Amino acid sequence: MVLYRRKPVVLQPVPADIDSDDEVWTIEATGEIFTTYESYLARLDELNKKVFQCQITGRSQMTFMEALRSEQENAEEVEQAFPEALKGPILRKVQFKTTSRIDNLVDEIYELFKSDYYPHEAVVVTTHGGERLHGVIRDKALFGGKTLPNGTIEPPFSRYVVSLEERPGEEAVVDDTHISRDRRVFTKSVIRSFIKNTTSREAWTGAPWLVKPDVAKRYQIDTVVPEHLRHDTKLAERKRLQLLKRLSDQAAITPPTDLLSPTGPVRLPDLKPAPKSHKSKAIQAEKQNGNKNKLPNGLGAHEPGGFTHLALPEGPLGFNGLSLRDPEMLPIHSHAPQVQAPPPPPPPPKGPLDDLDVPPHGRVRPQLRYFCNNPPGDVEPELKHPFGEKILMKSVGPLLEAWDTLNVYVEVLKLDSFTFDDFVESFLVASEEVPVELFTEIHCAVLKVLVSSEQEGGKLQVELPELEADDEEEEGDEESAEPTPEPEPKPTGRATRSSMAKLEAERLAAELAEAEREAQDAENAPKHRAEELLADYNWIEQLAKRQFQEGGWQMIIVGLLHQLSKNERQHEKCEELLRQLVPTDLEPTPDTVRERYSTLDVNYRIQALQILCQLCSATKLFRSYMDDCSTQMTAYRKEKIEWQRKRKQALEDLKALNDQRKIMLPDNVPQSPPLEPAKTNGDVKMTDAEDTPAPLDEVQESADDSVIGGRTLRRAQDRAAERKRKAEQEQERKEKAEAAAKVPKQSKQFIKVLKDIQKKEEEIAKCEKEIAIIDNDLRENDCNRTRVLGKDRFWNRYYWFERNGMPYAGLPQSSTADAAYANGCVWIQGPDELEREGFIDMKEEWQNEYKAKFNMTVPERKKLEEGPTSVYHAEQWGFYSEPEEIDNLLLWLNDKGVREGKLKKELIAYRDLIVKHMEARKTYVGPIGTAETNGHNTEDGEKNAAEEPAPAPEKTKKRMTTRGRTTVAQTPEVSAPKYRCLRWHNSDAIENLGHLHSEQPAPVRARKPTKRKSESAAVAEVAEPATRKKKARHSRG
Repeated sequence: MVLYRRKPVVLQPVPADIDSDDEVWTIEATGEIFTTYESYLARLDELNKKVFQCQITGRSQMTFMEALRSEQENAEEVEQAFPEALKGPILRKVQFKTTSRIDNLVDEIYELFKSDYYPHEAVVVTTHGGERLHGVIRDKALFGGKTLPNGTIEPPFSRYVVSLEERPGEEAVVDDTHISRDRRVFTKSVIRSFIKNTTSREAWTGAPWLVKPDVAKRYQIDTVVPEHLRHDTKLAERKRLQLLKRLSDQAAITPPTDLLSPTGPVRLPDLKPAPKSHKSKAIQAEKQNGNKNKLPNGLGAHEPGGFTHLALPEGPLGFNGLSLRDPEMLPIHSHAPQVQAPPPPPPPPKGPLDDLDVPPHGRVRPQLRYFCNNPPGDVEPELKHPFGEKILMKSVGPLLEAWDTLNVYVEVLKLDSFTFDDFVESFLVASEEVPVELFTEIHCAVLKVLVSSEQEGGKLQVELPELEADDEEEEGDEESAEPTPEPEPKPTGRATRSSMAKLEAERLAAELAEAEREAQDAENAPKHRAEELLADYNWIEQLAKRQFQEGGWQMIIVGLLHQLSKNERQHEKCEELLRQLVPTDLEPTPDTVRERYSTLDVNYRIQALQILCQLCSATKLFRSYMDDCSTQMTAYRKEKIEWQRKRKQALEDLKALNDQRKIMLPDNVPQSPPLEPAKTNGDVKMTDAEDTPAPLDEVQESADDSVIGGRTLRRAQDRAAERKRKAEQEQERKEKAEAAAKVPKQSKQFIKVLKDIQKKEEEIAKCEKEIAIIDNDLRENDCNRTRVLGKDRFWNRYYWFERNGMPYAGLPQSSTADAAYANGCVWIQGPDELEREGFIDMKEEWQNEYKAKFNMTVPERKKLEEGPTSVYHAEQWGFYSEPEEIDNLLLWLNDKGVREGKLKKELIAYRDLIVKHMEARKTYVGPIGTAETNGHNTEDGEKNAAEEPAPAPEKTKKRMTTRGRTTVAQTPEVSAPKYRCLRWHNSDAIENLGHLHSEQPAPVRARKPTKRKSESAAVAEVAEPATRKKKARHSRG
């Protein structure tokens, strides 16, 4: 059924008052009948709006007819592709399920059935020798689990009897470990389409999934909804809970009745603060009817300003004068005029507000930079990027889209990742004089995705409009275009004034018709010569043969654009590109196309690549890659849950060990040594003058002058000093031994606890490290769409393209991995049309209301708080490339708003990574205005010059060995490339294909590998460690 706003389209009922003679209008697709032509046209206009959605594929922005046709085609495809043996069991599991999200339901069904097989299902059996045989399950036996004597429980298992197709008459009995399905048949996307096609679910919380009646009848599935799952039951239960809650609240605020009883026990009122809720109806009725419940003294029990006299048995008069004044009533004797207190101010709203409702704080957003030559408004020259001198603002969005698509799917395209600056520079400088490998490889890699190779059938992988049979029409026009015979001249008669006026009018009408016909012919005349160029050229065959040399890939692009121009949505763009590549004033040849593409304006180059990337995203290769990434993400999430569970258990164990350590700590803490009293009455060693060591200078002088019989006393003094030093060391060692003996030794149990704590801390660190790795893997596999960082108060969108779908700095094995960044900027996109009209350029009465509140309109506030640089619609882009700008942006954002609170949280989370890659970009391309001015890589030359050692002066040179060293004269000097983009090389294609995309594969000659090569290959295969990241990469590719 076709969906409108995620709900089934409601068809109009057949009018009841229709006679057989009435004139009616009907819509065949819906079966609706209308009695008036106006209602028929109104309904037809509604159905022709592109607001409907196909339920099976989930595609939106379709008309009702397109969505209905898509559902019918996909329903037939799913019906044929899905295994018949699985339909009944899966539908029985789905029936009456209350899982709200279909993604969770699909995951549950997939996990339940991926290792479970059913009779009459086609499977693949893997024998013990590794042979794979196709067969059909004939029978299935399910064995329950059992408990062994040691207490372990064996899980249940199944046995399958499979009839083998390759071996007629033979059967195999296998378990679920030696049996599998075809991966193309049983996938999550197929299960999702099957569930959407065969089930339905009502739009209320907790609604169950229901199999369609005709499908349930075919597979004999019960359709009676259980009582507890029906909507009326859920509604009644919800009302009952609300009633119980309301009664409990009323019971909590009802006053005690014993206080008003003249004979009952006396209880003082509860001195708790009054509840915030309204008074109960019972209290209000009691106050209104206070005169009906008078006490004997004539005062009402709850008379305003009155007293309640309570009779107490202890008093002589029956009461002791205890009075309780109603705290909420004013005294009756007060004659002063009552002044009504002003209402309290409204409480501040709880939770975040809409960003435009937050009062202005007076800060101005950091100035944006622009990547184009026509920014909105007058901006300073230093805010314009040097590469943007030839780029228009309308091309910035397609440029970013193409770069992001290529870097997310580099593994599919067999490309090395590349930086955004190299990508832009290649589009600016690529020409016949400066061939750029990056520019050529990008186009060839993208084109190869659209058509499979000649060895794989050379089939088109994307839907394109069919070319019209122009030849037949031209032949028919030639046959029909016979020469019109000239009319015979009429005999001239007598000319009158009326006849002359008539002839003049006919002549003017003929001239006007001729002029209109010439204008129509000029308008319908071809504005390019693509048809002549492609008369004898089949671009699909040439693309299948991978004929890219000598202008081949440019010719293929012309053929693709010519066929794509038959599509109404792409006609204008493709015609403009064809007018540039195959103009009418030049001869249509491959050389002309190659020369025109080498001098093509950069904006047209960006437009052509955007069209190619959009076509690639619709191919099966890209879709299967996204499905593989989704499957891999599911596995990563389960693994992450397992590591989180281990970390939680380790934290609990660590807490228990720390508690145990605290208990044992007093007995194992070393005691502080006691202070020894000073010896005042004991023996005191008197130092004699002879024992006093002489000063160092005196010892030196005496050593130099004391010469007795030609011998010196220096050796004797050295021996005395050595003995003294040894005595001091021995005394120090004894003191340490005594101090260690006084310290109580730690028990073995305490030492064991400390070691266990250290092990748990290491285990927790390992779990956190694995969780961080899995989070990064999830981020890299999230390639379905580009994630936005958030929106600010004026609905501007903020992007950091490295956030998902790619490594932060590109693939580590790419040729320009030393750049250490991918994009290095935070990009800001303006609001779309609906957001701008609904929240910024609002209606006049709404602007006046906003001005009364904040003393300014929303456009005035935008101009005040964004400063001189702004973006006003979705085709305008700005960016930040300096770390200081990110810090100032964080200060400008107000986290009290809904949108800016989320945006600020995301920016704080990624701030360090963003700043790191901004610094890497500055190192790679240089500051703005130096290396980026002309596109030259002057930094490499400066670095080489800085690293070259300066020649030493002649006087300071020393002799040194030069064996094994290479002098400067022996090393050939390699000049740095003129442009940075020339450093890029497609090593990924060389490694996986053996050649570049733009080159023809070399002929493969069958050679028998030698024994030495095979042994070295085996050793290399064993020596290379297999990491999880490599496995993930291969599984994704």
